[in-house]
Amino acid sequence: MLELRSITAGYTRNAPVVRDVSLTLAPGASVGLLGPSGCGKSTLARVAALLHRPEAGSVLLDGEPVRRWRHSAPRDQRTAFGVVFQQARLSADPRLPLTGLIAEPLRATGRAREIPGRIAELAPAVGLTPDLLTRRPHEVSDGQLQRACLARALVLRPRVLVCDEMTAMLDASTAAALVAAVEDYRAATGAALLAVGHDRTLLRRWCDRTVHWDELT
Repeated sequence: MLELRSITAGYTRNAPVVRDVSLTLAPGASVGLLGPSGCGKSTLARVAALLHRPEAGSVLLDGEPVRRWRHSAPRDQRTAFGVVFQQARLSADPRLPLTGLIAEPLRATGRAREIPGRIAELAPAVGLTPDLLTRRPHEVSDGQLQRACLARALVLRPRVLVCDEMTAMLDASTAAALVAAVEDYRAATGAALLAVGHDRTLLRRWCDRTVHWDELT
């Protein structure tokens, strides 16, 4: 269970972009968060994934209050989340081949021995062929890079997936393939999903429940 209670958050002191917002994500549930660009939904998603400390309010994971954020959060809390951002090129180290990109969380958590097995499992699941895995971000398309970013988000077997406009910059066939990969993972593991976007049709088809930003504020 992920609970966001009365969250206020922003990036400039005394100028929050999220004000007194609450949201609950039950185990195994999928919630779509719908809203226009600039409304604050991406900031709320970062708070939910423990990537941004709110100015006020509380985050609870399985009933336990979150007290630390980003790399200072306890490992069992921060590794509970897998996050896919809208702009893959801004979230990918340009020096790494796709195998290294996918493996980053395993290396960071001292689980490098699992890399070959997880790469072999995840690459076909997200639609990456072996020849793509040796390429660096500038050598692949946006869609291929986003496939690798999804694999990176899944590599630690998270219990909660946060997809922030994951498909916004992709063609329809690639977007459908990535949504299918997420749903296959959720069916196999029971993971919950918070999908953030502005495409009402996509979110309603993808998620159990869709909440408009105006309903939260």
